[in-house]
Amino acid sequence: MVDDFKGRGGSPWGSPPGGGGNGSGRRPPPPDIDEIISKIQDTIKKFLPGGSASGGKPIILGLIILAFIWIASGLYRVLPDEQGVVLRFGKFVKTTQPGLNYHIPFPVESVQTPKVTKVNRMDIGFRSERDSGFTTGGGVADVPEESLMLTGDENIVNIDFSVFWVIKDAGKFLFKIQDPQGTVKAAAETAMREVIAKSAIQPILTEGRASIEIETQEIIQSILDEYNSGIEITQVQTQKADPPDQVIDAFRDVQAARADMERSKNEAQAYANDVIPRARGEAQKILQAAEAYKKEVVAKAEGEASRFVAIYNEYAKAKEVTKKRMHLETMEKVLADINKIIIDKNAGSGVVPYLPLKELQTGTN
Repeated sequence: MVDDFKGRGGSPWGSPPGGGGNGSGRRPPPPDIDEIISKIQDTIKKFLPGGSASGGKPIILGLIILAFIWIASGLYRVLPDEQGVVLRFGKFVKTTQPGLNYHIPFPVESVQTPKVTKVNRMDIGFRSERDSGFTTGGGVADVPEESLMLTGDENIVNIDFSVFWVIKDAGKFLFKIQDPQGTVKAAAETAMREVIAKSAIQPILTEGRASIEIETQEIIQSILDEYNSGIEITQVQTQKADPPDQVIDAFRDVQAARADMERSKNEAQAYANDVIPRARGEAQKILQAAEAYKKEVVAKAEGEASRFVAIYNEYAKAKEVTKKRMHLETMEKVLADINKIIIDKNAGSGVVPYLPLKELQTGTN
């Protein structure tokens, strides 16, 4: 081999173009590819066990296949209810959405896929028998240190509630908070105590639960957002809101009295709703009758006045005739409804001066 190199000007590739070795000016022949490959194999042979190059090609092929498998191992799938969290040498890099994704294979990067649509539940003030480890006969065990809270009017209320939450950002959820369950529990208890401390006990026990749940949910969410927890509160649900067991009977008596008061108020309101419209109707009827009577009296008075004026005008024209006519008309009205007996004072002797008008009228009828 050394002789070959010498014959080619000391180089395995031959003499350079235009070299002065042969003086003919012709270019040397191109290098032999098979010879080059053979030389590379001889070089690799030195590093192989046994000094044989016969197994070099399979090993190289194997290395290529292993490299391909390693590169392909970076493919991963995120299910619809999951979110991918990519770590590079253990440090959080990014989050990925559902579908087929790729990351630099192990050991450079790794992926976690927590469930982000699963609804988690945290109970405050009580535990189920399965969680508490002992039975109470009612299926749940009360936790007084969590459930007893002071109201705004200095009463004590025993309130149990549940908080439902999901993972909103898997990266923050895994690396921003150390104990997600404990964080949600502490934030929920703090928020509920704040809301209860601003409310009177009566709304808490009756119609105010819905507004308390909404306000508590908003406060819990704001606390968790400050922590960058990656948690979303979906619902706060009140399970029980009662006075303490020691005074619950007295509170029930008060509630019964309030119910009786409300019933009496409703009955009185119903009676008022019945009587007042009828009274207003009667009043309107009386007003309308008075208005009609007024119009009748005024019209009659105006008619009498017009008649008097007309009579006076006739009287002014013929006083005697008018006086006599008025006298006769008046007497006609006066004597119309009384029994009348006519006696003729000029009747002769032997003749009874009596005319029975009533009997004559009856016989005629």
